[in-house]
Amino acid sequence: MGSALAAAFVEAGYPTTIWNRTPGKADELVARGAVLVPFVADALRASSLIVVCLSDAASVEDVLGPHRDELDSRTLVNLTSGTSDEARGISKWAGDYVDGAIMAIPEVIGRPEAFLLFSGSAEAYARHRESLGRLGTTTFFGEDVGLASLYDVALLGVMWGTLNSFLHGAALLGAAGVDAAEFAPFANQWVSSVTGFVNAYADQIDRGVYPAEDASLETHLATMKYLVRESSAAEVNTEWPARIQAMTERAIRAGHAGASYASLIEVFRSRA
Repeated sequence: MGSALAAAFVEAGYPTTIWNRTPGKADELVARGAVLVPFVADALRASSLIVVCLSDAASVEDVLGPHRDELDSRTLVNLTSGTSDEARGISKWAGDYVDGAIMAIPEVIGRPEAFLLFSGSAEAYARHRESLGRLGTTTFFGEDVGLASLYDVALLGVMWGTLNSFLHGAALLGAAGVDAAEFAPFANQWVSSVTGFVNAYADQIDRGVYPAEDASLETHLATMKYLVRESSAAEVNTEWPARIQAMTERAIRAGHAGASYASLIEVFRSRA
């Protein structure tokens, strides 16, 4: 990912200085016009905009911590994955700091379909917005430096939930001899239909009321049981649908009988 970010700046015509823990990995970027320096401090002195993408927050502190003085009068944009607390921790010593999250794979960096999330110093983001826009479509969430990281993990949760459901469905149909490629277009069509519930449920969540305008929890629960039974009969792992069934039953016991599926938000808000 770090190479993809640097390549996007190079391709956009920005003078780009790079440092990497393994210098040999930068050979292609150097051939394309980037300047490789041997020491972190040299990289930090080279520009008013510093973009870092490492394995985790601890690596960011290990690499940049000893050079905090070099960050004076510079903007640090950290695109390393991490938690909101880790972002807030780095912001305490990084000065002019913007935290970011990349919702894309390296191959699409530099194109509009790559979207990046930012939070932190509004002034710093505004100053470098054009440069950061060379990486993809950007969104700024405000001065709460942890928001980009929170959006990151929340969106990844949506991705994993969707993919887990597809994988479980593919396993279930696969037990009946149906290829995943045959199932995929129907899964995509259904995912597109399900997105229509998101805005309606978001409004219910924000209002704190959950009218069953489409189906009640009891209706959902009845068909969840069929999914668990079909999975068991096909000798497909039942953990995923059984967990959903258990959470729905818990919501009903908590007083949400007759409510919409959105009422499960109250289960998610409570400690397990």
